[in-house]
Amino acid sequence: MLKLLILLVYFAVLIGIGLYCRKNATDVNGFVLGGRSVGPWLTAFAYGTSYFSAVVFVGYAGQFGWKYGIAATWAGIGNAIIGSLLAWVVLGRRTRIMSQHLDSATMPQFFGKRFGSSPLKIGASVIIFIFLIPYTASLYNGLSRLFEMAFHIDYSICIIIMAVLTAIYVIAGGYMATAINDFIQGIIMLFGIVIIIAAVIMSKGGFMDALDGLARVTDSSVSSTPGVFASFFGPDPLNLLFVVILTSLGTWGLPQMVQKFYAINNEDSIKKGTIISTIFALVVSGGCYFLGGFGRLFSDQIDVEANGFDSIIPTMLSNLSPILIALVVILVLSASMSTLSSLVIASSSTLTIDFLKDNFIKNMNEKKQVLYIRVLVVVFIAISAILALIQYKSSVTFIAQLMGVSWGALAGSFLAPFMYSLYSKKVSKASCWVCFLFSSILMLANIFWRDSFPVIIQSPINCGAIAMLVGLVIVPVVSLFTPKPDKQLVDSAFACYDKETKVSQKTALGK
Repeated sequence: MLKLLILLVYFAVLIGIGLYCRKNATDVNGFVLGGRSVGPWLTAFAYGTSYFSAVVFVGYAGQFGWKYGIAATWAGIGNAIIGSLLAWVVLGRRTRIMSQHLDSATMPQFFGKRFGSSPLKIGASVIIFIFLIPYTASLYNGLSRLFEMAFHIDYSICIIIMAVLTAIYVIAGGYMATAINDFIQGIIMLFGIVIIIAAVIMSKGGFMDALDGLARVTDSSVSSTPGVFASFFGPDPLNLLFVVILTSLGTWGLPQMVQKFYAINNEDSIKKGTIISTIFALVVSGGCYFLGGFGRLFSDQIDVEANGFDSIIPTMLSNLSPILIALVVILVLSASMSTLSSLVIASSSTLTIDFLKDNFIKNMNEKKQVLYIRVLVVVFIAISAILALIQYKSSVTFIAQLMGVSWGALAGSFLAPFMYSLYSKKVSKASCWVCFLFSSILMLANIFWRDSFPVIIQSPINCGAIAMLVGLVIVPVVSLFTPKPDKQLVDSAFACYDKETKVSQKTALGK
């Protein structure tokens, strides 16, 4: 009853905020970007909660913690430094300035206006549509075992509850409702992960005893080195590096992450948001991977071959007190719902603004655009829930495979073209197309012909990391040998950086 009561209060707050924010979601700018007036705390927490979902807490933390031991914490550190700090420093200001100057609310719309190409905009929106849907469906996966452990209810009910609640507050309040709810969910995640780590470590006698126990764990199939799971770099530093690259650098090219920079309100918010976001990532992501690193201490209770890596974290938490288990469920539910809301806003706004508007539906005014976005929010949430139910009820593995490659395909396609186009006037339209096609085809091929790939990139994690890194080379090289962009168009786009603005002397010294 206690666990159920806590959940009901949590749900009531989410819906209440969605209804409260209705006044901010009357036009496209308000529904999709919160009127570009979102402050540093809300933006930073929206960024962090969209970043870390049940996939990280249950799936990645358990899997990589089991494989690499305490060294898996490097993934969390990489998420904080590369995925948060550097992302804000490199992309934050320029994204905010140029996206407003070009009047773009989505990433495909940015490409379309930056390069003066409607086909490029449509191509980007198709990639987002194909790869965000399965990624959205994957958010439900980490919840199944936790809900079964805590409430002994069917996973199907969990999927439906999560889908319906997210739909209600997103449809009602748009981005602003999502941002405020993300802030609340972020606070739950921050305090929850600290409390849970402390409880799990104390159950093994404290940090030093747990670390000593981990150092005594051996697995000849992984490494013959004594104490390798408690070591600085773990048993497989190279593959760990690929994990760090994919999960950290990937945020630079994910539409739902970059879109957070579109909505921030001013310079001061960017500076504060950078610090807040980095600390959030260090605590939440670092904490998740750190916790997963101790998974092998529970090997007597875990059968990875039979139940998979997703069983590791729930098993570690199963002996906690009822109040802590309720906290865990809300923590993971918060992480998943915040990411789900971010993904469906990105998907529905992209399909409406970049695909349907002007191409299939002429003269779509603001009111109609918001209506279509709301309808598509329902459609995307319904499709993701159906995919999750199909995967749960049957032995379909194709969906799960596509989930694994979606992050690599999206980030590999967009990271390099987007970043370079913020900084360089020389980026060509053709280089964007080559990067789009290379990453999408590579990741799709990884699904169907994985065994034909070299061993080092058979893993979707490694393959996705390679797609991103190769993209950073493709764009400048292809731009050298393809038609140059229209000078007038490029100069117009970059004029926003030269616009003079008055600031206080604490920001910039006078002559």
